[in-house]
Amino acid sequence: MAITKQHFDLIFTFSLLFFSHLHCSTTSAQAPSPAPPGPPDVIKIIGKAAQYTIFIRLLRSTEISDRLIGELNDTANGKTIFAPTDKAFSNLKSGALNSLNDEQRVELVLYHVVPIYIPLNQFQTVSNPMRTQAGDSGDGQFPLNVTTAGNTATLTTGLTTTRVAGTIYTDGQLAIYRVDQVLQPLQIFASRSSGPAPAPGKSRKAADVAENSKACLALLNFALFAFSVMVFALSL
Repeated sequence: MAITKQHFDLIFTFSLLFFSHLHCSTTSAQAPSPAPPGPPDVIKIIGKAAQYTIFIRLLRSTEISDRLIGELNDTANGKTIFAPTDKAFSNLKSGALNSLNDEQRVELVLYHVVPIYIPLNQFQTVSNPMRTQAGDSGDGQFPLNVTTAGNTATLTTGLTTTRVAGTIYTDGQLAIYRVDQVLQPLQIFASRSSGPAPAPGKSRKAADVAENSKACLALLNFALFAFSVMVFALSL
């Protein structure tokens, strides 16, 4: 049977369709699957809420913001963060924040982080003292207690009492709540509020006794010197 031009056209069309299908299948097989979403960025979330510039600066300078991203990526327990407003920091004693060393700054920020996710309606189920990432809550150094009344949760550190004033962010893994006071742990701020007692000054009576003692000692030394001169003179 002779192959006509129509046969060539038909073969060409089938060949074109075949290679087009093969190319699409290969391209689809090699296309990368979309990357899974990463952990939430605490800095970006709090930054969108405004009025948290000091807390954000502390998160960055202590590198805790990067640490939180890594921990949120590696654990299923989630995190709860209490974010103090700029006004909350302004309520601290003058110079209190600047007087902290690097270790104390880290402890202060971590004291505002709880290593589990706590929805707003489940604070009543939390055992006191609540454990923060600053350290052991049972040793009297980093206690954080929570009490609830209706839908209101109140936090107490032993030096600070403030309520959870609002929700900044929550997604089932991370919860960030607004607080209007900086949570002051006893470990850092208790010793600062009760400095060493001033050394008692000398009383007037004690000063007089001291002066009299000096005078008596000088008189005794003079008498001994005079006696020695007299003995030396008699021996000549």
